[in-house]
Amino acid sequence: MERRLDAGAMIWRNCCISLLLLIMLVSSSTGQLTASFYDVSCPDAQATVKKVIRQALQTDSRIGASLLRLHFHDCFVNGCDGSILLDDTSSFTGEKTAPPNLNSARGFDVVDTIKTQLESACNGTVSCADILAIAARDAVVLDGGPSWTVQLGRRDSTTASFNTAKNDIPSPALTVPQLISKFQAKGLSTQDMVTLSGAHTIGQARCSSFSGRLYNFSGTGKPDTTIDKTFLANLQQQCPQGGNTNQLQPLDLGTPTRFDNQYYRNLQANKGLLNSDEVLYSTSGTTNSLVVSYAGNQNTFFDSFQSAMIKLGNISPLTGTSGQIRKNCRVVNT
Repeated sequence: MERRLDAGAMIWRNCCISLLLLIMLVSSSTGQLTASFYDVSCPDAQATVKKVIRQALQTDSRIGASLLRLHFHDCFVNGCDGSILLDDTSSFTGEKTAPPNLNSARGFDVVDTIKTQLESACNGTVSCADILAIAARDAVVLDGGPSWTVQLGRRDSTTASFNTAKNDIPSPALTVPQLISKFQAKGLSTQDMVTLSGAHTIGQARCSSFSGRLYNFSGTGKPDTTIDKTFLANLQQQCPQGGNTNQLQPLDLGTPTRFDNQYYRNLQANKGLLNSDEVLYSTSGTTNSLVVSYAGNQNTFFDSFQSAMIKLGNISPLTGTSGQIRKNCRVVNT
């Protein structure tokens, strides 16, 4: 009797697994992402990603911001397909050396560590594009921010685009109308733009990204008048004319390694580091009102950030039989 029950239980278990695999296959072939994509094929995938990031944060407080930025820059170039991770070769120029990424995109070694561990546990299963999506979420959570359910099932591109990275990734010098246009081109709203800009509550930027505001704003030969005078004087000291343009300054003056709503409070105090930050508040209209709302209520910002990150991660993913699952995130499978 016990053997018959055991056999019946085993048949039931196998049927359930087969049904789940079938559902995953159908979802993949129809281009739909699903939170349960690796539940059977690599059940420890998300735990592995989080473990590696937690370890990396112990020696590099910037890594959370860097991983979040990698996902954003990846998705803005032909969709969330892991293309930013591809190294240049003698016959191929990828996105790493495009102006928005050159000498600033980082965290590739952490992605390599994650991929190596996942390949050991689940060979050829978890895509590099999905690693970036999970890593972005976990980076935010480990830095004190909100969590969200990451939709999975992306596959990796076999190409990358230097020119698209150069042209599509928003510049720190853009105005509000230009920022809105860049984000709308990716299916993201004005609110998404202001919300995702809040990622600048962690991380740093090079002097070259904002020095124009300090000395010759818009060709006037004078600093940007919207900058708080004390803040301006400090930035000029840290980023002198003719100095090291790769010198770093925190994007969030108050809590640069904690994911919170301090970024928006900085904007209200005219202490936004980048022009693309400060214009969100200094320009009247929707962006200004959103800055005020997020500065006044961190939960409102967190709720909006969760939704915006899910939308970002859904930009033109490769699914089904498109692309591939790279064995090494830096190179296309041979």
